[in-house]
Amino acid sequence: MPIYSLAARGGAGNYPRVWIRLAGLAFATAFSAGVAAQDKGVATLAPGTSTAKAHRDPVEKSYRKMIRGMDLFERQRALSPSAAVRFKLLARKRETEMNNIEMEVIGSTVAFAVPVAPEDHTFSLPRNQQAYDEDAQVIPNRKAQTMTWRSEIRTPGLEPNTRRLGDLRLECQVGMEAGLVSNSSNVVGRLTQAIFNSPAYCDKKAPLYLFFSDRPLFSVALVAGTRREILAIDKLYAAASDDPGLKDDLPYCDCEVLVDRTYVLPLGDRSWPDDTLIEFEYMEDK
Repeated sequence: MPIYSLAARGGAGNYPRVWIRLAGLAFATAFSAGVAAQDKGVATLAPGTSTAKAHRDPVEKSYRKMIRGMDLFERQRALSPSAAVRFKLLARKRETEMNNIEMEVIGSTVAFAVPVAPEDHTFSLPRNQQAYDEDAQVIPNRKAQTMTWRSEIRTPGLEPNTRRLGDLRLECQVGMEAGLVSNSSNVVGRLTQAIFNSPAYCDKKAPLYLFFSDRPLFSVALVAGTRREILAIDKLYAAASDDPGLKDDLPYCDCEVLVDRTYVLPLGDRSWPDDTLIEFEYMEDK
């Protein structure tokens, strides 16, 4: 089942099947009374204050890593010269409440809120040297494994139902650099981290990195000039057609409730230029 965040086999089975459990989100913990009272801006926590410093758990995102992802975006802007980088939260469980998400960056002596757009659940991360130095954590107020994370890079002005391949190449690289893909804490997860948890993974001809469309998919096509290619069915729906055991696998995948929106792309195949359009046909349109 060729899914990056669920099980990796490496093309025609060159890699053993390994579980890579992705981003759920940890419980947001309470600030001290002095910090909780501040709704806006950056709070400096007094020495000795009992803070809500995040556990060093891979389901909570490192502010430092996410800033490094933003730095990579700036270095690689040629892939997406007209876009900006944001981050996106997506539901991982059907019961996940995606309205009124609150998010905070919490370090040992610094804390500040990060607004999440109510329409599409995206956010930008402000730069703060103190939070970076303290390796602060980025924490939404949702339970672990109820949401997942992706980077969001969109060239403005594209036709509806389309994306640009260069944007998606950079989304993968930023997501990997930012540590948005979280491996499980077991031995297998640690062993696979060195293989997959790097932006270089996105340069493979067919990396198994999951993208999610806005709505349930009917088909996905790559279009570059007169060249047009429809993705094979095993590149859609978390390769459900190729895995009769998918139902048992889903709890380990951040695609759990997004299977009908899931697709992978030939990111490292440079015969497809960065300006290649990805065209979506949605189920509701058929």
